[in-house]
Parts: sequence; structure tokens; C-alpha cells
Amino acid sequence: MSRMHNPAHPGEVLREWLPEDMTVTQAAKELQVSRVTLSKVLNGKAGVTAGMALRLSAWLGTSADLWIGMQSQWDLWQAEQLPRPNIKPLERLAA
Repeated sequence: MSRMHNPAHPGEVLREWLPEDMTVTQAAKELQVSRVTLSKVLNGKAGVTAGMALRLSAWLGTSADLWIGMQSQWDLWQAEQLPRPNIKPLERLAA
């Protein structure tokens, strides 16, 4: 059973953090990434990498862990929606 119901992609959350009058181009310039890179994250087409998490943390005054955590939750939820092989638990050998 999934631990969380369809968590938001961090890009969706990031959109909420951006000032309404700020363009993607301006935000990308502030983060020193390409407009395409930031646009992909904002649209959920690319994940937040460790590097991007560090940039966001410096820019927004958040922790990098916040963004990495959101990305991990999203990735895990996506993976849980796919069929999985039936993997038997590892049997530990007696010492």
C-alpha cells in the first residue's frame, strides 16, 4: 500500500514559491540554469537533482533536503504504480 497519496512533483511546489510577476527566464537566471532546464522541472518533465536542490536552497532559504525529499517521495509513488516482480525476501543464513 502506498504511504502517500499521489504526492506533488517538486516542480509544482516550486511554482508556488515563485513570485507571480517573475518569469521562468528570470528565475532561471537567478538559479544560473538554462530556461529549458528550469521549465522542465516546473512542468514535472524533469526531476530535482542534488545540484538543483542546492541551488533552490541557496535561493529560497530552504534546505536542500526539502527538495530532495519531495523528489524521492514523488519517484517512489510513481514506481509504486508500476507492476513489480514477486521478489522473495532474502533468507539470512544462521551465523
